[in-house]
Amino acid sequence: MSQFKTPGVTATNLRGALIASTFALVCASAVAGPIPLSFLGDPGLANGATQTINIQPGTKYVNVTSGQTIHFVSGEKSFTWTFDVGSNVYSFDLNRVAPANALSQPVTVYVAKDPTTI
Repeated sequence: MSQFKTPGVTATNLRGALIASTFALVCASAVAGPIPLSFLGDPGLANGATQTINIQPGTKYVNVTSGQTIHFVSGEKSFTWTFDVGSNVYSFDLNRVAPANALSQPVTVYVAKDPTTI
C-alpha cells in the first residue's frame, strides 16, 4: 500500500487556514454594519395605517408584514411607519425608526414578506 502526500498540506496548515477564514468572515460581518435606514421603510400617515399596535412596558417584539402601515402607540407617544422594506430585511430594532424617546425599551420588529408579492 502506498501513501500519497500532498506537499505543504498538514493538519497545522489546515487548522490555521480554518481559523483565518473564520476570522475573515467575522470581520466582514462586522464591517457590513447595520441595515441602512432607507431599507427599513418610511414614516407614514396615521390616517393611512392598516393597524394600530400598542407597545406596553413588557413588549419585546411585534410582527408586521412588508407593505403595511402601522400606527404605534406607547403611553402618550405615537408614530406611524410604513414597512416598505428591502428584500433582505427580516427584523430590526423599532427604536431605529421611532422618534427619539418614543419607546422606553428595545422592541424587535419581525417583518414577514407580503404574500401577494412573493
